[in-house]
Amino acid sequence: MSRNPLLKPLAVLLSLALGAGAATPSMARADDAMAPAAASQGDSGVYYEIFVRAWYDTNGDGIGDLNGVTAKLDYLKSLGISGIWLMPINSSPSYHGYDITDYYGINPQYGSVADLQHLVDEAHKRGIAVTMDMVINHTSNEHPWFLDAQKTGQAHRDWYSWTDRKPDLKAQSATDTPIWHQGGEGWYIGVFGGHMPDLNYDNPAVRAEMIKVGQFWLGKGVDGFRLDAAKHIYVNFKSDEHDPKALASNVAWWSEYHDALAKVNPKVTLVGEVSAKSPKELAPYLKPLGSIFDFPLAEQLIVSAKGENADALGKLLTATYEAYKVAGDTPHIDSTFLSNHDQERVMSRLNGNLDHMRVAAAMLLTLPGRPYIYYGEELGMEGRKPDENLREPMRWQREASTGESRWKPSSVNQGQAVSVQAEQDDPNSLLNSYRTLIRWRAQNSALRDGTLEVVHTGNPHLLAFWRDDGKQRVLVVHNLSGKPASWKPAAKPLPAGAAVLLKTQDGATLANGRLSLPAYGSVVVQ
Repeated sequence: MSRNPLLKPLAVLLSLALGAGAATPSMARADDAMAPAAASQGDSGVYYEIFVRAWYDTNGDGIGDLNGVTAKLDYLKSLGISGIWLMPINSSPSYHGYDITDYYGINPQYGSVADLQHLVDEAHKRGIAVTMDMVINHTSNEHPWFLDAQKTGQAHRDWYSWTDRKPDLKAQSATDTPIWHQGGEGWYIGVFGGHMPDLNYDNPAVRAEMIKVGQFWLGKGVDGFRLDAAKHIYVNFKSDEHDPKALASNVAWWSEYHDALAKVNPKVTLVGEVSAKSPKELAPYLKPLGSIFDFPLAEQLIVSAKGENADALGKLLTATYEAYKVAGDTPHIDSTFLSNHDQERVMSRLNGNLDHMRVAAAMLLTLPGRPYIYYGEELGMEGRKPDENLREPMRWQREASTGESRWKPSSVNQGQAVSVQAEQDDPNSLLNSYRTLIRWRAQNSALRDGTLEVVHTGNPHLLAFWRDDGKQRVLVVHNLSGKPASWKPAAKPLPAGAAVLLKTQDGATLANGRLSLPAYGSVVVQ
């Protein structure tokens, strides 16, 4: 038996294992030599979301900055990250940046356009793509355009949606908030509040300007954009939520936007934030955007891991890819994740259960699509609402030191163990679980690029699916429960030459077509 090439150290940290014992997985070993299709190191395709304010501070003001992102690129490289998503970095009066006052400027607390250019250049040297948050559904109410729009007849008046007659102030937006807000002369639409007035995309000048903004940043080397509130360009009122006309208008705009940006960069990466409860609601956005965040799947991954039951997850995965077939035959990417800056951190939702966290991560990183990791998720950082507590400083050292963001105090008391310094040296840490799982994805093309076929196991605690990219075909099985499990595929028995290629724990075996998994164990069979 030869040692799995996955375990040959890329660096000291990359050779660390997933843990030991039933609750702390041990070093993954192959039961047979890895097939040629899986032998080469590749891109993991995994992206990482960064709140710059909370990340790393290089000028001593306690606020993370763009140079801090550059300073920590090697950490991201060691994790196996292929791309980063920067939460809003444009000029804004708020701490979060989702109300922009200058689309062509950088928040001076974060740095300058030159600092972003340096970050992009250094990231590209390491094979890491850079995507920006593009917030173009609305502006800040302090944006010069909106200040100009206060009076009827001004140049930017029609850049926003106004009414001169007093509207129904009880009318609700698609986000269940009052939609009308009083301005200088009349009332305007603000789906996310009066401080975020919605732009009017029926105005050709608005469409042209937003395309110009996107092309500007692509010209600076940025690889693409995360598109905030993508469905709310036209889904404004509560009554618009399931209106086919509003949907068609959204799709038409995003198709126009994508085609215009592709003229600057044919490989531009776009991913839309489309809040939805079902795959059918997401599917229409796949073709114009190329990718959308899969909110229904994110929720179910957490619920299934916490409840140790895979039945609903298996059904959702099947329904998702059936719904996505309507999107056409061009490449479309399901952007998967567990949590983001708007949602309670996954470790908090799992009540600090490390076994459930590892299983959730293992499922995420073996499914199709482009997985996104929210900064600190790989450490097990916790955080519950309000939103500020979901966006707390990244934990670099056991004790606060130079470079740590101090933009707000911690709302949780997790101690020194939840930090990069502590976890990078611990072979049983969650950080090294993530490193190993991401490495699996980089080195096995089927896990990264393969299709998905869910397999019914007859055991509600087991999730099983085939991944096949034409070069490599593997069976992935996750045991969501705290008890060992055994399963012998009946409908499609495993071929005689099948062997366990990868496993998160010792104790996973395949003999006579029967697979045995330890508690909370995951395996890849080839």
